[in-house]
Order: sequence, then structure tokens, then C-alpha cells
Amino acid sequence: MWRIKTLRQSAAAACHTLRHGKSTKIMRPSMSSCRLLHSQKAAVVSCMEKQEWPHHASQSMTTLAAFGLGALTLTTVTYMQAAPGASDIPLKEENAEPGKVVPGAFKPDLPTYTLADVASHVSTKGGGVWVVYKNGVYDVSKFIGKHPGGTKILLAAGKSIEPFWQIYAAHNHADVHVILEGLRVGNLDPADVLALEEERLKKYGDGPYANDPERNPLFKVNASQPFNAEPPAELLTESFITPNDLFFVRNHLPVPDIDASTFKLEIAGLGVRSGTSDAIDFNHVTEPHAMTTGNPDQPNTVAFTLDELKKTFNEHTIVTTLQCAGNRRAEMSAVKPVKGLSWDTTAVSTATWTGVLLSDVLAYIGVSEDQHCRAFPSACPTCANLPLTNDYPSDCSSTIEHCHLEGLDKDVTGQSYGASIPISTALDPRKDVLLAYSMNGEPIPRDHGFPLRAIVPGTVGARNVKFLGRIVLSHEEYPGFWQQKDYRGFSPMIDYATPDFAKYAGPSIQELPVQSAITEPKPNATWPPEGSEEADVMTIKGYAWSGGGRNIIRVDVSLDGGATWQEAALDPLSVRQKYNRAWAWTPWSLDVDIADHMTDVKLVCKAVDSSYNVQPDSIAPIWNMRGVLNNAWHRVDVAIQKPPPSSGDDDEDVEDVEGDK
Repeated sequence: MWRIKTLRQSAAAACHTLRHGKSTKIMRPSMSSCRLLHSQKAAVVSCMEKQEWPHHASQSMTTLAAFGLGALTLTTVTYMQAAPGASDIPLKEENAEPGKVVPGAFKPDLPTYTLADVASHVSTKGGGVWVVYKNGVYDVSKFIGKHPGGTKILLAAGKSIEPFWQIYAAHNHADVHVILEGLRVGNLDPADVLALEEERLKKYGDGPYANDPERNPLFKVNASQPFNAEPPAELLTESFITPNDLFFVRNHLPVPDIDASTFKLEIAGLGVRSGTSDAIDFNHVTEPHAMTTGNPDQPNTVAFTLDELKKTFNEHTIVTTLQCAGNRRAEMSAVKPVKGLSWDTTAVSTATWTGVLLSDVLAYIGVSEDQHCRAFPSACPTCANLPLTNDYPSDCSSTIEHCHLEGLDKDVTGQSYGASIPISTALDPRKDVLLAYSMNGEPIPRDHGFPLRAIVPGTVGARNVKFLGRIVLSHEEYPGFWQQKDYRGFSPMIDYATPDFAKYAGPSIQELPVQSAITEPKPNATWPPEGSEEADVMTIKGYAWSGGGRNIIRVDVSLDGGATWQEAALDPLSVRQKYNRAWAWTPWSLDVDIADHMTDVKLVCKAVDSSYNVQPDSIAPIWNMRGVLNNAWHRVDVAIQKPPPSSGDDDEDVEDVEGDK
């Protein structure tokens, strides 16, 4: 049955698309102008205010909005409704804008294949790799080597790619549609089209993102599925601590709904004893722990409930800033297009996190960085016949080098988001790595990792894994896509046209470089702001931060594009942070006199950290095809509009009026 709440949310998302050019679920939306579309002719049927909707309508009806020539144009794709549970399947391209590709639309001039035919094409050596999208059948064999996700595309070999595209919504882009249709070889049998859709609805209902939490309508939404958004710059530095509902959101997958009462954190891998935390007495251990062979299929495992973590270990609270590797990507893309979400300057936020130290937990179960096979020769064939010395061979596979952090959010294949940090970071109590269950004094919100999140201060946000469900101690980095293929730097000379570009990737990003940005005034603003009487003094605000706990020692601000500089005032809370444990950002401000002769101001800021690292002056030398690590000088142009001088008569008139009162 149709649920009015769900329909209202769908209508709200459609309205938001029409108003802002983006699609998202928003809180308390206005419904007055919302109309939903249905039927094979895409007719306007009902206003949601009347709560009228055909019972057989497709719940995932798609509305596309485009802005052109100053007018709002609503474009719809014709869908067929053949049976209960049938999907939004494009029947034909006749309703598309001229020249616009409609992916998966039926094409009468192409042959028809059954799903069994497609399933027999799963190898480049066996007739090619075929996939299905809506009504279309595609041979992607020649595209595999060009796929940004590498061979992950083979997970859909012989199957439909729709479930994958529902999760990885970045595929829903016109450029991708053009590439896909260029690989078209046929149509899928209509009976199989309906069967696939019935299976999809049975598995996903309204879609994998239907249960995502509500979000702040003030967010600038960079992607709605998965949800990725940042707060307005002028609100970001209003307070040292970012409120939970303004903290930037970076999701890779649908937000899981986890029951904290049944939640358990598993810790497995090298140096971990078998059992559960309540079954093993780890106190006063004098013998070395048994080493595993490193077989990922049979790791030793310890499990902790949330209550056990809270009761067993001392609670710690830290204030730390998290920043996405793609912060300020939009600026980098303006120099030369890059791949990734178009983050502005606010994919960064600061919160107070409370939890237990990962170093305490690992010490409790006896894990140490110097464990290796020389002490346990039988554990590793490489070291079995070597004498016991302090040295060990570099190819020993039983040394603990990395700490894997794996979330409970999953894609359609059951794969989770995961990352890894060096074991030296995980074991060092001075690194303050937390297993956090509280954010700003409240249980961590779902969007930010409920019920448990890894907080790795001074490290790129991607390693601060949300919905943390499993920790694995390993000789190798985490094997997942986002650790191996994403969040790595590239030379400016490498782009996606470079053959085998992946081999040129740098090491995975851990600590981020020194960064600063201007949050007020806005780019291309006019001074004074509308309604303001303070025309002679401009207050410039911003933030600065450096990875690895490096303190910010200075922020320089220029009003003339970098020709001359003034030193900004640093927030006193930030200045008091411990040396090399400055996990939180440094808000800064500067009041400047706006001279009468100024017609515009070219603001620039740059920060210097305690290692005297300083931001580069331009983007071009640090450009990379992934659009990460942009820490060039931040530039904001402001137009100065001096108000005309008031006449003496006007002043007297005002005084007379005041006197009459």
C-alpha cells in the first residue's frame, strides 16, 4: 500500500529539485507547489496537498529538473506500468529533450535477448562481458580497463547494474549515460525486465536510501544518494564546536539502522586470541599471545558489546576536526575538471568526541607492534627455520603493520566501507585514536556513525570509519576499494586518459596538509552587506588546520591578491592546544579598514603550521585527477560599494523626527 509519509517525502525531494537543482530529503518541506507525475503519458495527476495518488503508481517515479534560459523546464521520462511491482522503466525516448540520451530506453531496431543470454556473457574471452540496465543490454568488455572503479565492474557481469547504480548514484550522470549507450547491443526481453524489477522491489522496497535520516535543509547538497552535504560557510565558524546537525556529512553507502542493544565490535587478526571479551581473562598475561597465520578466513576474534567497552575501559573525550580529502575540490575543478563530489570550503567540521582509546583496547587483548614470527617460528613458513634474533625478514607476513577499520554499511554485494591506519597510529596513546560513541555530548547521530565510530585525530576523514563493526590487525592495508583505489594522490601529469593510470597512484592519504579558508565574506560578495551600517571596517573570518596534530602558528591575510599581508588573530582555545596534538582547527579573524579609494578587494589567506609548512600559492602545481588535497591559497573577491555621503539637511531631518518622538 502507498504510504502518505513516503509520498510526501518523494514530493518534497521533487520540490527541492525544482527549487535548487539538487535532489535530497529535507526536513519540514513546503508542499504547496508539489505535483507528482504518473501514467504512461507522464500526465500531471494530483497535488500532494490533496493526498491523492493512484494506488498502482510507481513509488520510485523519477522527476528530472533542468534550468535553462532563465526558465524552469520540467522534463519527464515516459514509464510503463505493466503489473504490480513493475518499475520505472523507460519505454521509449520520445519524451526526452532533443539530443538527450535516455539510458535503458527500448530501441526497436536492436535484437532482443533474455536474461539467460546475458548471464552467459561473463568473460572477455567467452563472448564478452554483458550487463543489463532497464530495457538495455550492453557489452562492456572494452570499457573494463577504463572503468574508474577498475575490475569492480565485473561484479555485475551477466547481471543488472541497476542495484549497483542505486548505491553508487554518481553513475546517474549524463556523461555516464552517453558512455553506456555507446556500448548498447540489444534489448532485454520484457518478461525479464519485469522479473528484475519485481526482484529489486522485493529486496530494496523504496530503494536502499529510503531509511536514511532527515537532514538540515540549510545544507549545500553535493549528492543525495549517498547523501553528501556541507554547511553554509558563514555558519561554520560561528562557534568553535560544530553543532551535530551542521557537521558536514560524507556517506559512501546507505546509512544502516543498527540496534545498539545487539551491537558487537569484533577485533580479529594477528596477535588476537580467540573468544569473547567476557570469556577470556586478559589480565596479568605473561605468555605471548598465539599468533595467527594471517589467514583472513580463519582469524582469531574477540568481541565487545557497547556496554562492555564502556564498563571495561576508561572514558576519554577529545576535540578534533575532521576534513574530507576532497574539501575545496570545486576550486580545483575550475582549473581543470576532476572526478568527485563538488565540495566547497566546508567539508570540514569540529566536534567533541567521547569514547575509549583504541590503544587501551588493543593493549588489553595483548596486541603490540613488535609482535612477529621470530618469537613464534611455527606461525610463518618464511621464518620457521631462522634463528631467533631481533631482526626479521621484510617478507614476513605475520608482522602487524596495519589496523583495518570496517563499517557496517554495505553495498548490494555485501561489501562494507572500510579503511586502514598504520598500526603505530592505532597503538600510540598519544595519537588519541578513539572508539567513539558520543558526539557533542549526545549518542552519535546515524549520519555520523551510530553506534560506534573510529575517530583518528589528525587523519583524513576517510579513515574515521563510521558504523564501526570490525577491526582487523594485518600485515597488509585494507583490501577494499576506497583504501586501494581511492583517496590517493596523483601527479598533475596523470589523468583518466593516461593508460593504466592506477599504477601512478601515490600512497593512501593519512595525514592531511596544512589548510585554511575564508568563511566570511562570501566569494563575489558586496561590501557592506545589505542592511549593514558598518561600511568602514570589514571583519574577515576563516579556519585553519593541519594534519598530524601540527599546531597552526600563523594565518596571513592579504587584501590585494597576495602583494601585502596582515596577520590574523587566532582563536585562543586553539592556541592552547598541546604541541603536536592540536587535533582541532584554529578559527581566525581580522578586522580591516576599507580605504575610501578601494573599489574591490582581493582577499587571500594562507596558514603556517608548527613544522613551518605553508600553503602553496596556486592550484595548478598540485592539481590531481581525483581533486583531493587542495590546500592552495584561498581567494575571495569582494566588491566595495561606498554609500554616498549623507547631506547635513538629511541629518537634521532625522534629528527632528527623533525629537518629535
